[in-house]
Amino acid sequence: MNKLKAEIGIIGGSGMYEFFKDGKWVDIKTPYGKPSDKVFLTEYKRRKIAFLPRHGRKHQFPPHKINYRANLFAFKKLGVKRIIAPTAAGSLNPRVKRGDLVICDQFVDRTSGRTSTFFDGPRTIHLSAADPYCPELREIAIKACFKNKIRFLKKELKLECS
Repeated sequence: MNKLKAEIGIIGGSGMYEFFKDGKWVDIKTPYGKPSDKVFLTEYKRRKIAFLPRHGRKHQFPPHKINYRANLFAFKKLGVKRIIAPTAAGSLNPRVKRGDLVICDQFVDRTSGRTSTFFDGPRTIHLSAADPYCPELREIAIKACFKNKIRFLKKELKLECS
């Protein structure tokens, strides 16, 4: 497993597959069971990338059945330092138009019916969720949107690049 390394992990959907051409699918074992699928190892601009299909390549896992602990542990095992996980979702905010990119800085976790921690005991561990997103990756995403003239919303749904 020592040779299998990546610095950036991407958890994405079927629309992401077209970005990655050369590489190999590898099976990663974790103490949390199987990840959503095998992990695709590739390179992009001399960066080692690990791509994991969020719902599986056959789109077989609904959101509440995704083994996120196994997914994240697989990335940890590969040495991943940063994770990019774009999602597609709707919005009730009329300012968010179809095709807009929302760069989140906070979230409300409304998932239920699955384990919500890596820490099952015997030690009790408390982690803050006050700042869940990497500020450096957010800035990179914002700069990329400006550079490529992509409509996006960031903190407090302030519209940029309109």
